[in-house]
Amino acid sequence: MKIGIQTWGSNGDIRPMIALADGLQKAGHTVTLVVSSLDNRSYAKECAEFNISYQQIPECIDFDLEAFAQQTFRMNILQWLEALLDIAFFPYEAIIYQTSKQLVDNNDLVIGHHFLYPLKIAAIKQNKPFYSVTFCHTVIPSANQPPFRFPNLGKRLNLLQWYLFDYGFDFFLKNKFTKLWDNEGLPKIKHVLSQLLCSDQLNLVAVDPIFCPTRNEWPEQHYACGFLNMNTKNDAWAINKNLQQFLDSGSAPVYMTFGSLQQSVPEWSMELFINATQLAGCRAIIQTSSKKYSVNSQLDNIFFIGRHPHHTLFKHCAAIVHHGGAGTTHSASLCGRASIVIPFMDEQLFWACTLEQLGLAPKPLPAKKANEKQLAARINTVLSNNNYQTNAIKIGSNMDENQGVKNAVKLILSTFNNDKRVGIKNAKNC
Repeated sequence: MKIGIQTWGSNGDIRPMIALADGLQKAGHTVTLVVSSLDNRSYAKECAEFNISYQQIPECIDFDLEAFAQQTFRMNILQWLEALLDIAFFPYEAIIYQTSKQLVDNNDLVIGHHFLYPLKIAAIKQNKPFYSVTFCHTVIPSANQPPFRFPNLGKRLNLLQWYLFDYGFDFFLKNKFTKLWDNEGLPKIKHVLSQLLCSDQLNLVAVDPIFCPTRNEWPEQHYACGFLNMNTKNDAWAINKNLQQFLDSGSAPVYMTFGSLQQSVPEWSMELFINATQLAGCRAIIQTSSKKYSVNSQLDNIFFIGRHPHHTLFKHCAAIVHHGGAGTTHSASLCGRASIVIPFMDEQLFWACTLEQLGLAPKPLPAKKANEKQLAARINTVLSNNNYQTNAIKIGSNMDENQGVKNAVKLILSTFNNDKRVGIKNAKNC
């Protein structure tokens, strides 16, 4: 079978799709991956290692991440999302849709990032199956869990809050999201979140089930398949001599990174990490984002490192300081390591609160309020309280780094075969 996969976003939206493409190819299928990269990073090399056909459309997105972060630092989630889409998605909607139509035309099945409604539209128009992938379950309704930041008022009132949440999202963003849908002559939709921004047949929630206690209450097309972890066997990265000497020279260090977001606050993040390390009196490995601190260099009890696969190194660390991205959250937990989370936006705050509830992290430290004293205090809390490490080891042992891709491939193939038997129906409202 020929399968097309299309994604949009940053590293955390792209690497899991490479992992899924690799899993599908190992199951005997031919996969083409189309990427729209917010930071214009190319993933051609990674895809070549897995023999995955790769396209980057558009080749360049005119998006200044640092300027955007400064502009939107204090916005609420809807304001932030609208600003991001206005700069980095809607101006490229036409070329993304044109690519979506070609991908649908050339493949038997297409799979897309849950925000890629152009791919869903193209699949409906050509009567091809479309499945989606979601990296956070915060907007999937369940009776026992209200929308994030809403109070838990019990099953009936929680469902009412989800109803209000849908209408709030529609009020802010429906007109922009449905413009292409309406122009293509498709039946009107009522709610963007439930009818436009994911598949009606299969939405793979790329989250380990341990983070989804109410998953049995989700609408029927949503499945928590597990984290889509990219196979690191093909990665050439390994702990080098200098880093190994640093690891061997003392106690386990605290690892610090803001992932791709670090590009938006390069100097502030480095100052925060370095000063907090000195105040906490610990050793640290810091992902560098400043020319002042070169890759593979050392400053007293701190080692500076560049981009690399997290999993190999996290196992050698005492705790992980991060921004609460889905990928880093899973990597830290898979390695049995506690977290200290400094979220920049609501989705990351959601992951921070989830880790806190599971006893894997102390109270979140929002980026807009963060300083070195507060970060140092949280580092010392985690390092001095064995409960965090005990909980992390226990939960990490119950997570399987490879099961997510296996589950996803199985669900995709079983749903596809069922669609063939009963006939494709891409949209419940069509």
